[in-house]
Amino acid sequence: MPIKSRIRSIPDYPKKGIMFRDITTLIKDPVGFRLVIDSFTQHYLQNGVDFDVIVGIEARGFIIGGALSYTLGKGFVPVRKPGKLPADVVSQEYELEYGSDKIEIHMDALEKGTRVLLVDDLLATGGTALAAAALVEKVGGVVAEMAFIVNLPDVGGERKISEKGYAIYSLTDFEGD
Repeated sequence: MPIKSRIRSIPDYPKKGIMFRDITTLIKDPVGFRLVIDSFTQHYLQNGVDFDVIVGIEARGFIIGGALSYTLGKGFVPVRKPGKLPADVVSQEYELEYGSDKIEIHMDALEKGTRVLLVDDLLATGGTALAAAALVEKVGGVVAEMAFIVNLPDVGGERKISEKGYAIYSLTDFEGD
């Protein structure tokens, strides 16, 4: 069974007109979770993307990013919602498909020039990913690539990220479905 078939689709969540792609059904399945981590791990071992650390976006990016940090032997840096990090932070506001939000990273999270693999579960409008990339750059890092389980190309995030010059890798696309 492929990864896509293990992802639950929930219509009209969190508001009418949005088709929510829920990865909790994928990661609760031990085979599904292993498929995700093994697929990402093999991609990054075989494709020569040069990076030093994995940055995971709260919250589902922690799950995937933490497991990848282990399998790839890389450190992990969290990007969190406001008020969750204990030391000095840098913040970035951004727009979502259904509102706006803010994320933060520790000011000392990355040394200048650190190459980052930015990880999250889903790419929709690109707002969260671009905000996280801005945070990485504010603290001196360089985004080597962005990785997602799910890409929703019809929503436009992939295009926005490409226009900004970032590379992405995703395991599955949901186009027009």
